[in-house]
Amino acid sequence: MMKTSPLLPQIGAIFVPVRDIEQARDWYCRLLDIPADQEILFGHLYCIPMQNGPTLILDSKIFPQHKPDDAPLFHFNTEDIEAAYQFLKESDVELVGTIQNDHWFNIRDLDGNMLMVCKC
Repeated sequence: MMKTSPLLPQIGAIFVPVRDIEQARDWYCRLLDIPADQEILFGHLYCIPMQNGPTLILDSKIFPQHKPDDAPLFHFNTEDIEAAYQFLKESDVELVGTIQNDHWFNIRDLDGNMLMVCKC
């Protein structure tokens, strides 16, 4: 008889390896226009609650094992892809290419992690 898995088909959090937890906290909070008022946990974790979906967890302890590559870790939703692209360009965020198929584009955070912005 097969047991039912206790795991839920949900993503509760996404971990992003970062070099400097305070710089990363400030960068992500500025990007998302939210206050950087949560406590840094255990000296290396910063949790950013998202409106919908999983929590974003910045972790400076796991950075040494991470090697950034060209696969986005996750994407941020946007309703206006052109406005998002322009906003990030003006915010000195590293853009990786241009808007693709009028639907998405990639960026890199301060630690070289590839992220995507996608029209929802």
